[in-house]
Amino acid sequence: MRPILASALLILASTAAHAAAPEGAKLSEIIAKIEQNPDVEYIDEVDWNDRGYYEIEYVMKNGAEAEIKIDPKTGEAVR
Repeated sequence: MRPILASALLILASTAAHAAAPEGAKLSEIIAKIEQNPDVEYIDEVDWNDRGYYEIEYVMKNGAEAEIKIDPKTGEAVR
């Protein structure tokens, strides 16, 4: 493999890895904050959206399902 091509592939790989693991608020801290809400029964699913935020689905104690989008850098809801 040519050195320039190998370097380009390494840069792309490191960029993709960085996008998959955002810096900022830790996912565990984000989930803990949601679970502190007394109306939340449990977290059902957590997904990473390619637009740069977590999509967290949870079930309320009354049975209602809800979803929130969280910015990983701030830990705050995305509108």
